[in-house]
Amino acid sequence: MNKKVEEIRNILIEHNELFSKSIPLIASENITSPAVDEACNSDFSHRYAEGWVGQRVYAGCKYIDLVEDICMELAKEYFKCVHADVRPISGVVANLAMYNAFTSENNGKMLIMPIPKGGHISHAPKFTKSGMAIYGTAGTVRGLNIEYMAFDNDEMNIDPDATAKIIREFKPELVLFGGSVFLFPHPVSELSEVAKDVGANVGYDAAHVAGLIGSGYFQDPLREGADVMTLSTHKTLPGPQHGTLLSDREDLIETLRPNVFPALLSNHHLHNVAGLAVTYAEMLEFGKDYHKKVIDNAKALGQALYERGINVLMEHKNFTKSHQIVVDITNFEKTIGLGGDIERLFPFRFFFPLIHNFKEFFMVDVSRFFVFNQIFFKNFLFLS
Repeated sequence: MNKKVEEIRNILIEHNELFSKSIPLIASENITSPAVDEACNSDFSHRYAEGWVGQRVYAGCKYIDLVEDICMELAKEYFKCVHADVRPISGVVANLAMYNAFTSENNGKMLIMPIPKGGHISHAPKFTKSGMAIYGTAGTVRGLNIEYMAFDNDEMNIDPDATAKIIREFKPELVLFGGSVFLFPHPVSELSEVAKDVGANVGYDAAHVAGLIGSGYFQDPLREGADVMTLSTHKTLPGPQHGTLLSDREDLIETLRPNVFPALLSNHHLHNVAGLAVTYAEMLEFGKDYHKKVIDNAKALGQALYERGINVLMEHKNFTKSHQIVVDITNFEKTIGLGGDIERLFPFRFFFPLIHNFKEFFMVDVSRFFVFNQIFFKNFLFLS
């Protein structure tokens, strides 16, 4: 065997061994089923298909079209909408397509969640208000002028009244809900009419909570006023790393389609489309049970950690309505002996789909390891 190939193989074996003995709580990860893995490992990974189903640039797409059409139909059924584009290769690419459709290049205006409060970097400007370069996608790629929603620290959520005032004054082209730290539903229904009054479209980045939404938990943005919902497919959706763009407005379909291809994509990772189709089929079958366990586990671990002296935020609201809990780590190093520059890690955002097979009472054991076993924590508990 080629030495470098052998080296790579051994590294992968060690990686798999590490994670087989770990409790991963990284908020942007999940694992796929064997059926999804089989689809992702198909010959689709060798093929190209530009364009829409039935309108391909390349030949040989008969079966690719069949699978992609099934994927779109399953996504529409799962999210109860009229349009599903499964070509975006990530949630960020789906966001870019939304920006292309609804904002003006280089002078467009968008309102988002504050990044330090849990907004995502793909929503962000190129420079902060103080002039520091952060290279957020919306500012760097689209040149958007970004303003921030008001945030209620006590409720760990958007302040609807203060944000309504900002919308009226700023007059954005796009009001974008969603983020990376996401404990509670965002006030889409409360603010969507305000956005419409100033001529803004409403977007919702569901990357972290897409599975909860599709399975009937959390909230229903497309019925609450969102024109478009974007998502990645590997967080609360246990699918391959890919993206989806959704809308329940038929009048937007022809606007949205070309802003995916040819605007952003050539080929769109067809093997992952096949795996995603299987994922949506699985979620329609057992997503409700799966995501109920995810949320129950999040609440249970939040309670167990709180009872052991860890400052889990939002105890007065039962910690969360999603898959995440947030921990204030101001004194974390003293509590559990964690070394390093912990100030840069605030807040810790814990994630639970990967441990969905645990029962709620197992969360007590997880919390016990977390608090009392520093060796376990440092070597086997991965956090984000």
